[in-house]
Amino acid sequence: MILALTLALAHAEDWTAWGRTMERNMVSPESPPVDFAPGTFRAGTEEVDPATAKGLKWVATLGSQSYGNPTVARGKVLVGTNNQREYRPGVVGDYSLVLAFNEQDGKLVWQHSTPKMGSGRVNDWEFLGICSSPTVQEDRVMFVTNRGEVVAVDLDGMADGNQGVQDEPARMAAVGKAPPEPHPLDADVLWAYDMPKELGVFPHNITSNSVLLYEDLVMAVTSNGVDWSHIDLPSPFAPAYVLLDGKTGAYRAEEGVGISERTMHSNWSSPTWVPAIGATPAQVVFGAGDGFLYGFDPQPVDQGGLKVLKERWRLDGNRADYREKDGAKIDYPKFDGPSEFIGTPVYAEGRVYAMIGQDPEHGPGVGRLTAVDPAHPEAPAWTYDAITRSISTPVVYDGVVYAPDYDGRLHAVDAKTGAPLWVHDTRAHIWGSPMVAGGKIYLGDEDGVLTVFKAGRTLVVEKEIPFPAPIYSSPILANGVLYVGTQTHLYAFDGHP
Repeated sequence: MILALTLALAHAEDWTAWGRTMERNMVSPESPPVDFAPGTFRAGTEEVDPATAKGLKWVATLGSQSYGNPTVARGKVLVGTNNQREYRPGVVGDYSLVLAFNEQDGKLVWQHSTPKMGSGRVNDWEFLGICSSPTVQEDRVMFVTNRGEVVAVDLDGMADGNQGVQDEPARMAAVGKAPPEPHPLDADVLWAYDMPKELGVFPHNITSNSVLLYEDLVMAVTSNGVDWSHIDLPSPFAPAYVLLDGKTGAYRAEEGVGISERTMHSNWSSPTWVPAIGATPAQVVFGAGDGFLYGFDPQPVDQGGLKVLKERWRLDGNRADYREKDGAKIDYPKFDGPSEFIGTPVYAEGRVYAMIGQDPEHGPGVGRLTAVDPAHPEAPAWTYDAITRSISTPVVYDGVVYAPDYDGRLHAVDAKTGAPLWVHDTRAHIWGSPMVAGGKIYLGDEDGVLTVFKAGRTLVVEKEIPFPAPIYSSPILANGVLYVGTQTHLYAFDGHP
């Protein structure tokens, strides 16, 4: 029997995955700190002067680019970034990192170092780092790397000995270079699955998503997509996702409904768990690179000798006139044309909510927020079309959906009817997603402003807190500490003087 993932992943009030639980709805049951501010840098440095900050427990300096959320589990804070700071001796140049900090004082405990693929920005964009959020189950940390690998590492690093893979430095060897010497800061790799090698996928720009865990399975999206021309699909028959054994990394199944053949750009969204609803069994929901939202049975079945997840339903996230007008197909990525799913679908209050969008490099365009009853998915429960393209994940709280678009607006929509309630313009692009805690909404933007709203059916902006760098990730709250990741720093606020 498949268990509810909300309970399976929770450890005290840790935040162990993108979205906190596998249902991906970023609502914390905790009360956040009230008075906090990031402070300023000491002159001529990027070191925060603690005397100028409020409620700051600690701050860690990250690389020069950081996008994924931190996750918190069993005394560790995990976050993806690049190697601009070169924490670990012998690992120099362009690497993508997952860093593990001590939850109490922000000291670095270990790092996982992934070299670039060597094929250039078409597969592995320079200096992007690890863009997705790590997921923790028991003593395992699982994530996808810039090289298209699904990796599991020991949460405790090398402190309890080297398990699994025995030659970690060999995995760190950059193209044409010798591996570095072993170091106590090295992550302890338990297993790794190379999706480009094993599945023939062609990641576009970067491999990015946060894995879904259920029972003994790990579901990872491959980021299979187009080549440099943005027209051709080098691997149209490779899967958009793969299922692996969570303990060993062994292949278990893959997608078999032809998503890659229809992909417009890439597959970057993360899959979502939907529990059983009455007589409707549990399912996995995936927002794909072809612009469709899919519901799948969670257990693999045999299909012509291939193990797959059986498709239950699919629903177009685009309006018909986004795809075709006056009998002519609208080319991707035109302003009024179709989009894919990049943000993650959310399950809350009996429905799935998801928004379409495109790579920010494509600029603005028409969007759509769709609500689906996963027990009756033949048609949307409702759609909201007053939103533009979004790369964010919505949050649902007390009957309201809070949905940001890339243009910088936060839309509040009635969760049952889709009726608009209010819109607030932050006047800056929004890459991250909102988090709700203590009846407040926390949302960062590209100008580095963290806006705090009062959750509700009427717009109330409580405060705007400026940070010294863009906020591309989403705030989280774990064990009484609010974490805000900017492009270059990770702040931990406990509200204490």
